[in-house]
Amino acid sequence: MALPDDLDRLDVTIRQLQVKWDLFFNGQEKKPPSDLQSQVEGLVRRYANVEIRNNGDRFRYQSLCARYTTFNELWQKRLRAREEGKPFGVHGLRAEQLPPPAPPPPRVPRAAAPASGEIRVTDASHDSAAVRALYERFVEERTRAGEASAPVFENFRDLISQQTERIRAEKGAQAVDFRLETRNGKVSLKARIVK
Repeated sequence: MALPDDLDRLDVTIRQLQVKWDLFFNGQEKKPPSDLQSQVEGLVRRYANVEIRNNGDRFRYQSLCARYTTFNELWQKRLRAREEGKPFGVHGLRAEQLPPPAPPPPRVPRAAAPASGEIRVTDASHDSAAVRALYERFVEERTRAGEASAPVFENFRDLISQQTERIRAEKGAQAVDFRLETRNGKVSLKARIVK
């Protein structure tokens, strides 16, 4: 057979192979199309070490080989993922394995804070809007500073409650103003008593 005829046959067979693999992965075929794949590989190998003098034929052969190689790698990955029982979606194996994004925390109106960027907490159990606003700023600053994850809101609220009560009891304060400070890439809370 002449090279142009073999290239036409290779092109058609790759398309048929693509359809057969799609049918297999969709569950409409029971086994992978190994026979058809062997035919394609035979045609690819036939001209692998042959000098193709016609530039158009050589370009077409290389394009078909590249297309087949790309598809074959995808089919092998999907087959391996299927055998391992892992999902393999349109955007690849990694896209299917990522957890869904967490919903954003409910937006709570920020408490009126002093002009200096501090948030006043009188009683953490009653000033939930102020504590939530302080937490959101804290998380925002930690993200901006490149720190890892922030504490869970409930743990943060308990810490603020303990600190507020301790400062009020020890210093005789009516409230505590909290502000955020970032030094050397670390975000910390600073408290100031309000008499």
